[in-house]
Amino acid sequence: MLITNSSDVAEFCDQAATSDFITVDTEFIREKTYWPILCLIQIATRDEAVAIDPLADRIDLEPVFDLLQNEKVLKVFHSASQDMQIMFNATGEMVAPVFDTQIAAMVSGYGDQPAYATLVQKIAGETIDKRSQMTDWSRRPLTDEQVEYAIGDVTHLIKIYDRLWDELERSGRTSWAHEEMGHLRNKDIYELNPRELWRKVRLRRPTPRALGILREITAWREIKAQNRNIPKGWVCRDEALAEISLNAPQTPANLERVRGINERFAHGKDGKALLAAVKVGVDLPEEECPSPEKGRDQFRGHETLVALLQALLKLRSDENGVAAQLIANRKELDRIATEDNPDVRALSGWRREIYGKDALALKSGKIALTADGLSVRVVPA
Repeated sequence: MLITNSSDVAEFCDQAATSDFITVDTEFIREKTYWPILCLIQIATRDEAVAIDPLADRIDLEPVFDLLQNEKVLKVFHSASQDMQIMFNATGEMVAPVFDTQIAAMVSGYGDQPAYATLVQKIAGETIDKRSQMTDWSRRPLTDEQVEYAIGDVTHLIKIYDRLWDELERSGRTSWAHEEMGHLRNKDIYELNPRELWRKVRLRRPTPRALGILREITAWREIKAQNRNIPKGWVCRDEALAEISLNAPQTPANLERVRGINERFAHGKDGKALLAAVKVGVDLPEEECPSPEKGRDQFRGHETLVALLQALLKLRSDENGVAAQLIANRKELDRIATEDNPDVRALSGWRREIYGKDALALKSGKIALTADGLSVRVVPA
């Protein structure tokens, strides 16, 4: 059912608010904009599934937002963060409470970040028709095939949720899953701070001064893209920002030498504003410049130990049916290998029980890994 008017939205949401849970998905596009364009909202209860058209003329979505913020109704998503970001952008409020089937599947042994189609096949025993996957969801009218595809995403999700919830309860791992899903309610994830986005731009051999410049010009680019509602790469690409940070051009002529910066940009308003941001970074007191993060180079000589820790991680994650990524990542293994008391996830809570204790024992030489046919097992050292 495709809903295109406010009265039907309100009626459906009133009924859905009496449910214990709903399944939710969205369709959006953002190829030519900074802010995603919300094109469709799909919601299902055990009794009904609908696709709500946010682009319909004068449609009121307030009942949808109220439903998504209703603490009495659990919202079930697959890979929730992107959908939640869109809703947060639209309302400034959090969707809650939330159950993420991707996280639940990782806890239940379905691998690292299993795709939705994978879970549909393994749990529902069905195959998704992907012909509408890359469609332009902003074009109207929507076809019957598009609507059927979109609503299928939330009807299959009911079966997936039921199975995963049962598996979590049988294995006693509901608390593990809820712990992982807790970060989805962290507002800081969705409140973008332009002055923190410099961390996503890679620099060769960064210095504090170069990072100070990068912080200023990255914030300028982000705000410019937001105000114009265009992709930030259309304002200035990461590679250009990195080169500018390292060379600190002071004039339009110098700015024009940067690859990806043309004459019109360098001598125009944007070039002038960008050079002003560079100057702010150049003039920063040294103590206010960011410190370069210590990279993997500081860990030279530890690779063999990390390889052993990775082998143990694979062994324990397979034995316990938990995605290895949920237990520890490479950076955390680096720290376990090189620090005496690293503050990492793997050394607390349920992770410590199934992996962390053995990781420390392996590091200290109390246990070892040995081949057993084609398998690996742990033995006392």
